[in-house]
Amino acid sequence: MELICPAGTPAAFREAVEAGADAVYCGFRDETNARNFPGLNFSREELRQSIALARRKKVQTFVALNTFMRAGDEALWYSAADDAVAMGADALILADFGLMAYVAEKYPQQRLHVSVQASASNPEAIRFLVEAFGAKRVVLPRVLTVQDIARLTRQIDCEVEVFAFGGLCVMAEGRCSLSSYATGKSPNMNGVCSPASHVRYRQDGADLVSELGAYTINRFGPGEASGYPTLCKGRFEIGDVEGYAFEDPVSLDVIDEIDALRAAGVSALKIEGRQRGKAYVAEVVSSLKKALGASPGERAALVARLRAMSEGQRTTTGAYDKRWR
Repeated sequence: MELICPAGTPAAFREAVEAGADAVYCGFRDETNARNFPGLNFSREELRQSIALARRKKVQTFVALNTFMRAGDEALWYSAADDAVAMGADALILADFGLMAYVAEKYPQQRLHVSVQASASNPEAIRFLVEAFGAKRVVLPRVLTVQDIARLTRQIDCEVEVFAFGGLCVMAEGRCSLSSYATGKSPNMNGVCSPASHVRYRQDGADLVSELGAYTINRFGPGEASGYPTLCKGRFEIGDVEGYAFEDPVSLDVIDEIDALRAAGVSALKIEGRQRGKAYVAEVVSSLKKALGASPGERAALVARLRAMSEGQRTTTGAYDKRWR
């Protein structure tokens, strides 16, 4: 299986290449990609140089243009696709059907990957994208079990990529409106989820309260580690039970599922983390590269190394084995 690695900066891109990535995914410094955070992403010249570096090292570059186009402002996305193709991107990761149509018609030889933001998760949807736009690969939402994935791969004529490590979105990506509801900004249109511009922390007696927009997301007692207030990872009172409604604020880690995912027909494993620093990228990429070639017994030590770098220093297999409440 290929290892697909994140890069939010040219420095992280170089680290991913040197650490053993088969492909690196990244995006332009604008709202055409779903990680549009201040200080991240690539200028045109930076991406051109990065693609050239990757090519010399025999590593592929995937350019994410995975937000949805605004009516009347399509030129921003069209020009980003034009530039990425001209720079020699090995694949474009797209979510918007209109942008898929534009690329398929203007650049029929350009490899097209369906972004997780397209939320394509059943055979009918994926077959449509393959037939209509010539999609060669689909990135599946993080809501399917390994058994679901195995059934799916048998019914489609398309490569499958799944997330293996990093931040865990527990919603059907591309269809979640929580961030938009709370802050007016969403990953679908603006490239940001639970943006830092709307985050506040305040002291309430001995507790530290985290807020997003007008909403309280969590409350931390003395000595308790405080996390980032991602909207779907809040702690709430539900009935008589206090807890995390959807998922604990932890990272996804499916190293223990590598053999099962390979057997299920998965072509590529994706690491989430374009907003993370170059040291994180280097460590995670090198560890997962070793894990792909290691025996199940040898993987335990690699998991332990990565857990310390995870959100909350804990990890979960998420939906892959469906243990959610």
